[in-house]
Amino acid sequence: MNILVLNSGSSSLKFQLIDIPSENAFVKGVVDGIGLDTCKIKITIDGQEHTEERQIPNHAEGVQVVLDKMKDVAPVESIAGIGHRVVHGGESYADAVEINDDVINVIDQLSELAPLHNPPNLAGIKACKDVLPNVKQVAVFDTAFHQTIPEKAYLYGIPYEWYEKYKIRKYGFHGTSHKYVMLKAKEILNKDPVNIITCHLGNGASVTAIQNNQSMDTSMGFTPLQGLMMGTRSGDLDPAIIAFIAHKENLSVDEIIKVLNKKSGLLGLDGYSDVRTIHEHALQGDKKCQLGLQMFAYRVCEYIGAYEAILDGVNAIIFTGGIGEHAHYLRKLVCEHLWNIGVKLDEGKNNNNETFVNADDSAIKVLTIPTNEELMIARETKSVLGL
Repeated sequence: MNILVLNSGSSSLKFQLIDIPSENAFVKGVVDGIGLDTCKIKITIDGQEHTEERQIPNHAEGVQVVLDKMKDVAPVESIAGIGHRVVHGGESYADAVEINDDVINVIDQLSELAPLHNPPNLAGIKACKDVLPNVKQVAVFDTAFHQTIPEKAYLYGIPYEWYEKYKIRKYGFHGTSHKYVMLKAKEILNKDPVNIITCHLGNGASVTAIQNNQSMDTSMGFTPLQGLMMGTRSGDLDPAIIAFIAHKENLSVDEIIKVLNKKSGLLGLDGYSDVRTIHEHALQGDKKCQLGLQMFAYRVCEYIGAYEAILDGVNAIIFTGGIGEHAHYLRKLVCEHLWNIGVKLDEGKNNNNETFVNADDSAIKVLTIPTNEELMIARETKSVLGL
């Protein structure tokens, strides 16, 4: 029995086929360039990579290509369910849910809050409905894990009717990843419940405060633009800057928001969005790249410090995501700021990206835990469908 996990973008389909109950992802890949002149197909089956280029006009044909490519090892009949990553579930969904027409309508309505994400997520759902009409589908929402955040933390200091009319509030994202590493932390620490601070650090980045296994606050907000400085996103800034730049640069609000999402953050500061490249240039003496790393780490530290203050004790600080798992130099920069709450790193363990990277006398444990959002989606799908 297999579960197909899909992450559908505007012109792409990322996928994994996960065997249940072994939880082995024996097929994975991406169809990249849907609707463009050339689409690149990369699929790995049992460790063997296959690549191809062709034109694929829509997501439904993309799904069909995926099924055709893996039919020898996983015929359609072996797929017991399809799990979809859906970015925004608003206040409607605190858990994963089986997809029906009502769910599709809600996801469509929430596209106003996530115009870059929900429409392509919905395209993947509709494509599977066309190609695999007899296979049940499940929506797993990035926002669901954060629905436990209390009102005092999710409301903004704006007229309350804006929340009532437009549902402007903090929603948070990366919830599937934060939930997965929380569950892994329970296993590793042999403790339940846990109070932890999880740092999902990649091109998109967020920090979450978790108390008694529940999200209490998170750095991303109404959109993924709030919070940490990221690869191309500005993160927190004074909102008056938008009006100031609009007048100075003669730009519309939409144009400025596009810059804040696509051309800011590390890219805007350093000219690079990849932390590995920035680190290489920093080692060569590039002052702006050195500053970019320091700023990134400083903002992570700010959120960790704030969340340590609101939690009833902290069992561990968790680093995950591409940067969190592999960039030992950034973990070091972050933790150097946390000496006042008793955090100490073991340099050797940290350089080797071990699970426990804290020193023996550290007051708070520091862990690196590889995230696995696809596996979390498969587990949620299995649970919802009762497989």
